[in-house]
Amino acid sequence: MSPSIVIRKAHPEDIVEISKLHARVFGPGRFARSAYRVREGKGHLSRFCLVACIGNEIVASIRTTEIAIGGTKGALLLGPVAVDSDHRSFGLGSKLITAALEAARNGGTKLVVLVGDQPYYGRFGFKPVPPGQIVFPGPVNPFRILAHELEPDTLPKYRGLVVAEPPAKSADN
Repeated sequence: MSPSIVIRKAHPEDIVEISKLHARVFGPGRFARSAYRVREGKGHLSRFCLVACIGNEIVASIRTTEIAIGGTKGALLLGPVAVDSDHRSFGLGSKLITAALEAARNGGTKLVVLVGDQPYYGRFGFKPVPPGQIVFPGPVNPFRILAHELEPDTLPKYRGLVVAEPPAKSADN
């Protein structure tokens, strides 16, 4: 029998537990990840960050960062997705990605980008970005940059460096 899992919006008081989860899942190398580098100094939570809980325990999270690409706003950086090793058989990563994409769509986001593996993220609608079109700070394999258009035909409007935007306020912020 699977435990009762609740997916909800991440709150500021969750930051410590999310950070502990990331430390367990990704180890000390996590700070070199592109998502961390983009988000550095810009705040911990966007309005689309989510957690999965069993009771009061956070067992998975998805971080998102509202970004501009080459000065064009309306995009979101997805990641990282972290799932505690004891809870990887419940499909929590997929559930969090699906919920975050839906929240972003409902929140007016036009484009979601990430650095990841096409075979995994393709099932959610992510496709490769032409090399050089979107650039991340620090070293990133350009063939791992993927995008999901939440507004049709919007990818060509985004070109340049990824920069974090200050977190937008939502109705429950």
